[in-house]
Formats: sequence, C-alpha cells, structure tokens
Amino acid sequence: MLAELLFLFFLFLAIMVVVKVGFTIIRYLVANAIIGLIILWFTNWIGISDVSLTALNVLVVAIGGILGVIALIIISWF
Repeated sequence: MLAELLFLFFLFLAIMVVVKVGFTIIRYLVANAIIGLIILWFTNWIGISDVSLTALNVLVVAIGGILGVIALIIISWF
C-alpha cells in the first residue's frame, strides 16, 4: 500500500515537472520567434535581405532567435 502511494506521488511529481518545463520552453520559443520575426520583417522591409516567411524559416527563427535570423540572411545571399 505504501509503495503504491509513493509510486503515485513520484509519478505525479514527474508529470508536474515535465509540464512546467514544457511551458517554459514553449514561452521561450514564442518570445524568441516573435523577436526574430520582427527583426526578419524589418530587414526585409529596409531591403537588407529577401527571406520568405516559410514554416522552416519560422522554425529556424524560433529556435535560433537573432542568430537564426543572421543565419537566414547569410544563406539568402548565396
């Protein structure tokens, strides 16, 4: 009986940790994507680059942030 209660307690604890870390990562990716897309839009607007907004490019910007935008701009020049 005690073993089952401990198992359920640690299972619940593990699920809570996974959910909390998941939300933290999602918030980070959303903030990173918004900042990166604003920078990418601005560079397209003033004519520095001509990078299209495809799903792959948005994913690169979401994960890489400013470095992702720089990488896309460098790749678009070639």
